Amino acid sequence: MTIAPTATGPHVLRRINTTAVLDALRSTDGMTARVSALVATTGLSRPAVSRALTALADIGVLEFLVTEDSGVGRPAQRARFRAEHGHVAGIDIGPHKLLVTLADLSGTVCAERRVALAPGVVGREAAELLRTTLADVAADAGVEPTSLWAVTVGTPGVVDVERGEVVLAPSIPGWAGLPVLAELRDWLGCPVLLDNDVNLAVTAERWRGPAEDNLLYVHWGERIGSGIIIDGKPHRGASSAAGELGFVDLTTPLDDEPEPVVDGLGPFERLVGARAILELATERCTGPLREALRSGGDVAILFEAAANGDEQALTVVRTVARRFARGLATQLLALDPECVVVGGGVSGAGDVLFGAVRTELARMLLTPIELRTSALRERGVVLGAIRMSLDTAEQRLTGML
Repeated sequence: MTIAPTATGPHVLRRINTTAVLDALRSTDGMTARVSALVATTGLSRPAVSRALTALADIGVLEFLVTEDSGVGRPAQRARFRAEHGHVAGIDIGPHKLLVTLADLSGTVCAERRVALAPGVVGREAAELLRTTLADVAADAGVEPTSLWAVTVGTPGVVDVERGEVVLAPSIPGWAGLPVLAELRDWLGCPVLLDNDVNLAVTAERWRGPAEDNLLYVHWGERIGSGIIIDGKPHRGASSAAGELGFVDLTTPLDDEPEPVVDGLGPFERLVGARAILELATERCTGPLREALRSGGDVAILFEAAANGDEQALTVVRTVARRFARGLATQLLALDPECVVVGGGVSGAGDVLFGAVRTELARMLLTPIELRTSALRERGVVLGAIRMSLDTAEQRLTGML
């Protein structure tokens, strides 16, 4: 029996070559390179690189530049990736704020708006505000909303990524089940995706930070949740509810009935979330520090006092560190990640808090763990949404080749 040799069709081969040239071009400084440099980087022949560059120019994502004539031979030709040819959007919506960011195809932010949500805002109001803010941001960037290549929305709660649906969102009444994505797709005419906010934050950490294959990201603010990367892939769980650290209960005795969730906060959030830290500090501190906490209403006051050596503040911070470490250890012992990154509002407390957290963790874990605070702070979710939109735009770009 004779077996016919497998062969790659010419169209497939051209697409592979063009994608390789595109990747090489975008990895260069300024996304600009000479043809000869792309030949060396890709290992392709000069005619193959030239054909790939022409194909990219034909679809509008590349332009040819000519350097100044040195008077010796032909001027050197350079190619530049036109990141401005397309745009994507990333959206971070929560119970208190809406952040909408628009970026070009390189991920460079072109325009952004942050809007405070009124207390008690309900889902339909949030959806309408999301749409109008996206239109405003697009106008700021000089872009028509209907020209966007992809949009990703990050939201608190349990998200069914496959169906693009918020299953459970205790912190935004009426948000779960709304047809927000369908309405945005009908308006924009582009892919619109949805994911849990903390899952997007861990995506941003891998994009903008060290790319660990096993990573735990913990958002620590009024709410507490975690995003999980296992073997380089996001782990969402069977019902997309993995990582809900805020609902771990460390305080209810085993034989007692657990308290119902009435304010959208889980037991761990009521123990060590930002609001709980402020309440604990106000209760245990006295004198000028208590008055400052009451009038300022900000946990940063506590951490600043602790950093300055205030003994009352330091005592509270040690209590907070011990409580947080105990909850965090439940995940670390189960997952054994390479690193844990903490973001969110409380991550700004600095070493006065996280030095104490590391000390407490060392007593609870079997092996040491690297713990660092996120350099992205509260921008992690929207940057993760941009990254997911760029991945989707990449599929469109590849399909054009």
